[in-house]
Amino acid sequence: MSSVEEQFTAYVGARRPALVRTAYLLTGNGEDADDLVQTALIKAVPKWGRIADDPEPYVRAILARESVNRWRRRRWREIASAELPEQHQPDVDVAGREALRSALATLAPRQRAVIVLRYYEDMTERQTAEALGISVGTVKSQCRDALARLRVSDLVPGVGAPH
Repeated sequence: MSSVEEQFTAYVGARRPALVRTAYLLTGNGEDADDLVQTALIKAVPKWGRIADDPEPYVRAILARESVNRWRRRRWREIASAELPEQHQPDVDVAGREALRSALATLAPRQRAVIVLRYYEDMTERQTAEALGISVGTVKSQCRDALARLRVSDLVPGVGAPH
């Protein structure tokens, strides 16, 4: 196995769970999250020699862009469901996860991507803008609008009206 292959394999082994969690927040669906991560990793392989020193920003950018693109391609044929399949996961804050998933589902895809990258991935406005291929001003306005929508919906505890 070549050094590039070893680096890629090590990266995937170490970061796949975190990438799947981010993808889940972007898509709201476990199967779509797995597919999104797979797509992102496939797209990262040809660039690996260039990004191997710091692949995380590049892979997260692919996740965010592909999430928006997939939503655009599939929105006309998907049917939303208010019910989630029952799954038992011990020691997991199911209510908190469901509240987060429901809140993110109310946002437009770009707003959702901005919120996930800014607050879940803890990226700066500039990093978020670079990842999504938009301006810092657009990140700020999308973030402001998304947070306002979350405050109005009152779906996420702790995201209340400003004081």
